[in-house]
Amino acid sequence: MTTSSNETAVRVQALAKRFGAVQAVRDVSLSVQRGEIFGLVGPDGAGKTTTLRMLAGVLQPDAGSIELDGVDVLRNAEAAKLHLSYMPQRFGLYDDLTIAENIFFYAELFGIPRRQRLQRSKELLDAAGLAGFERRRAGQLSGGMKQKLGLVCALIHTPRVLLLDEPTTGVDPVSRRDFWAILYGLREQGVTIVMATAYMDEAERCTRLALFHAGEVRYCDTPARLKAAMPGALLAVSAAPPGALRDVLAAQPGVLGVLLMGDRVHVRVDDAAQRTPQLQAVLRAHDLGSARIDPAEPGIEDVFVALLSAPDTAAAGSTQPAGAQAEHGAEHAASAELKR
Repeated sequence: MTTSSNETAVRVQALAKRFGAVQAVRDVSLSVQRGEIFGLVGPDGAGKTTTLRMLAGVLQPDAGSIELDGVDVLRNAEAAKLHLSYMPQRFGLYDDLTIAENIFFYAELFGIPRRQRLQRSKELLDAAGLAGFERRRAGQLSGGMKQKLGLVCALIHTPRVLLLDEPTTGVDPVSRRDFWAILYGLREQGVTIVMATAYMDEAERCTRLALFHAGEVRYCDTPARLKAAMPGALLAVSAAPPGALRDVLAAQPGVLGVLLMGDRVHVRVDDAAQRTPQLQAVLRAHDLGSARIDPAEPGIEDVFVALLSAPDTAAAGSTQPAGAQAEHGAEHAASAELKR
């Protein structure tokens, strides 16, 4: 049965963590509601993994507070662990044990009675598409099957909060689809999911997103509201070669940023009605008159690259538009940092 979504499952206040001279997490505050799939997105080294490790109680923060499912994680980490499950990037499966033996091991760690373990294991294996493979050793599984087995082990004690650190990185598309089907099912049961993801299409599936940059939460809102906050308008320009097209467009007046997207270039402009005919004229002057310019709906990658380009105006915990004069160089650097 789904729990009321207006209950706060995770509350983080002014969280901070330093490793030597590096401030990995700086004054992070978050509030996650029961039953949310809450996404942490940002460049490598932005502080996502460090934040998840502190939420899980495996890393002590330098400052701040964490309340998880009503339990103070810093004061009572052992009690909090009964309510949560944490799946790091490299989950601790034992390659020489079978699927069934790995599940049994984790069930024993949490003191799950045998009858409950068998029933729960069957439900999870069916949901993960691993039924019938119970005797296969974990070391013989594909990457996608290993990740799904890791999730099964993480869920064997029926946690109320699930923390996932880029769980589908390197996983094939079919396994990613199966993985998300499990997550949606968990959400329907009232499980709260906080996950870091390197895939922008997965970010679109989250109920809310926190954009991490340089150890801070620079924006936090729903995907729809983040898109609405993107400054300017987005145009999709198609022509070959797209790399040369990008360089031509980046230098034009009114262009706030460009982003190469496969065989197209996404161009963010201050005024679509004014700039479209100007850009068409520029393209004709560069023998690119066959290029097509169409209005485009921004994706999460477009939004985050735009917002990261002008971080000084961002405010943690809210959606605020970035400055109107984002430089192409900054936008290109932000794009390079975000993994797709």
